[in-house]
Amino acid sequence: MHTHTAKQDALAAIQRLPENVEMEEIMYRLYVLENIRRGREGAAQGKTIPAEELLRDIESW
Repeated sequence: MHTHTAKQDALAAIQRLPENVEMEEIMYRLYVLENIRRGREGAAQGKTIPAEELLRDIESW
């Protein structure tokens, strides 16, 4: 399995955007990409919470 670097992932995400994209959209996409990476890393390390607990947390908002 080939692991991409953060830079490679960022460049690939940017290249998929249209040429006339605003800087704000680029920054948002990179923000989302980083949060997905962190979530996957946390899940791989077993840092998750049960769905029931998450639903209780959401309901308390």
